[in-house]
Amino acid sequence: MKPCPATNCFIPQTTCTEGHLDPAECPVWSRANLEEPADAENPDELILPWTGAALGRSDLGFVAGQGRSTMIAVIGPENAGKTTLLAAWYLMIGRGTHGVQDATFAGSYTLSGWEAVARAMQWEPGAAPEFPPHTSTQGGREKGLLHLSFHTAPGSRRDYLFTDAPGLWFQKWALNERSAEGAGGAWIAANADAFLIVADSAALAGPDRSSARSSLQFLARRLAASRRGRPVILVWTKSDVAVDPEMKRSILDAISSQIPDYEEFQVSVRYSDEAHIAALKNLSDLFNHVLNIRKLLQILPPANASSNDPLFLVGARR
Repeated sequence: MKPCPATNCFIPQTTCTEGHLDPAECPVWSRANLEEPADAENPDELILPWTGAALGRSDLGFVAGQGRSTMIAVIGPENAGKTTLLAAWYLMIGRGTHGVQDATFAGSYTLSGWEAVARAMQWEPGAAPEFPPHTSTQGGREKGLLHLSFHTAPGSRRDYLFTDAPGLWFQKWALNERSAEGAGGAWIAANADAFLIVADSAALAGPDRSSARSSLQFLARRLAASRRGRPVILVWTKSDVAVDPEMKRSILDAISSQIPDYEEFQVSVRYSDEAHIAALKNLSDLFNHVLNIRKLLQILPPANASSNDPLFLVGARR
């Protein structure tokens, strides 16, 4: 069965974007499949509009049908711990320890995507948990947006999208916001509602710490110029690794000089038995804080009309 040639239509993986339940009824798809008969082995099956994997930009219209989601951008250099942070949160939710007050998990359109992120960190017979594989620009796990939904009150629902993107995107974007290699990072920067900028403690304490510091400072500088007042949280990952105080101070000074209202958290997924509760609390506190972020209010222009109703902005008398 050939795929549909129409833009942003991914049948047979998802439903037809024109609304045809039977692909044979769609003239665009039918023309592309004249030489191949439709698969009639399961005529009663209904293809869903999503696959469960990470979402792409073409999928956002489907998710936005029930309201605009809050997009949380997890940005940072390669191997900084971005994907591990997402995986740790997902496993916490599965255990019922996500730390969100007065909220309950309400589902996800990307459960397969979350499982792909977290699979390496789960116990399996004969194998110990490992850190997730890096998010690559080629092959492997699909990069994209991971969806979560929570009920905060009867009849109230909040949807969130977390970016799971390669660090290379952000490094290229930090150096040149118009570079082709950094286009994904530029799109995230333009559309996110809040940013988690990840500082890799292990890299900042290692032999290449000067390079790691420069990468983080470049990224902070680019973000400061692009964020337009949106919240920024500095997250020290692998915080069980001690960073030289002078190194840490230079990074904090660089960020505070450009983003004075930033917030700061420290997290780690490596801990001793004694530090287990504290480490889990740090992850939970950060997650709770992120889910309580609100989108910036949109200020409508004044209505030069006989009515103050915003709906009369269109066609108002000037």
